[in-house]
Amino acid sequence: MQTTSSILMVRPSAFGFNPETAASNAFQNQISGASAEETKEKALTEFDHFVGLLRQKDIRVVVIEDTAAPEKPDAIFPNNWITLHRNGTIALYPMHAINRRFERRQEIVDILSQDFEVKNLVDFSHHEKDNKYLEGTGSMILDHENRLAYACLSPRTNLDLLQEFCAEFDFEPVVFQAYDHSGGLVYHTNVILCIGHRFAVLCTSTIREEQERKQVIESLTRTGHEIIDITSEQLRQYAGNMLEAKNPAGQHFLIMSEQAYKSLGPEQVQQIEKYAEIIAVPIYTIEHVGGGSARCMMAEIFLPEKK
Repeated sequence: MQTTSSILMVRPSAFGFNPETAASNAFQNQISGASAEETKEKALTEFDHFVGLLRQKDIRVVVIEDTAAPEKPDAIFPNNWITLHRNGTIALYPMHAINRRFERRQEIVDILSQDFEVKNLVDFSHHEKDNKYLEGTGSMILDHENRLAYACLSPRTNLDLLQEFCAEFDFEPVVFQAYDHSGGLVYHTNVILCIGHRFAVLCTSTIREEQERKQVIESLTRTGHEIIDITSEQLRQYAGNMLEAKNPAGQHFLIMSEQAYKSLGPEQVQQIEKYAEIIAVPIYTIEHVGGGSARCMMAEIFLPEKK
């Protein structure tokens, strides 16, 4: 139940540095001397190669083309605004940045409805008018098997909305605070935590409060996950931003960026490979400019397929 073999990805039309998200995302950077068009073309090349690597492993990838207008510099990161559940429910989420709200497009839901059973739509986006945000599986790392939702609170992850999600979808929240290399709150939980079917990658040092750190570690251990601890330096190279998927043959893969893979030590790689084959994708431009990595680019499709 923890992994899927179907992934939604959005091919960007206007990828670039987003000043509206930079205030709460310490991972974003501008490329000096590069034009907006050059940056976009590099991102498109990386995106297409990423999709090809997944399809080579027989992972189904549903690629949606972004629309040119309005411009959406972060459309490449759909996991923040949509989740797609086994019971046929699609959930839509409130986004912190105003220009990211345009990413929620009804036509994407309509396209998914052609091949997958969509029985219900739960829309949390109305909370934007109250300045409350919960950015999908950026904000929450979902342990589907044990019905636990791990979340570090930040300007993009509101506790009330987390509890509302958990009540709607029958999850129990595991709440904590985590701090990035700049000393601010980690903007998204999926920067520091990845949960696979039998393992978890976690940067424990970001959780400064001892009792909260102990709570997270004990919860992961109790549910049968081997914890692979990463350092804060590895976190800065996106080693926490990974996603496990599988193919129809039942082979498990851990998808990460090439940068994240290169940051891992031999022992960490060995730990991971007990459970999943590693797919490492070169997405340096997307990471540097967008401030997100491989996991952010994939929205898992758990919806039942139409017969």
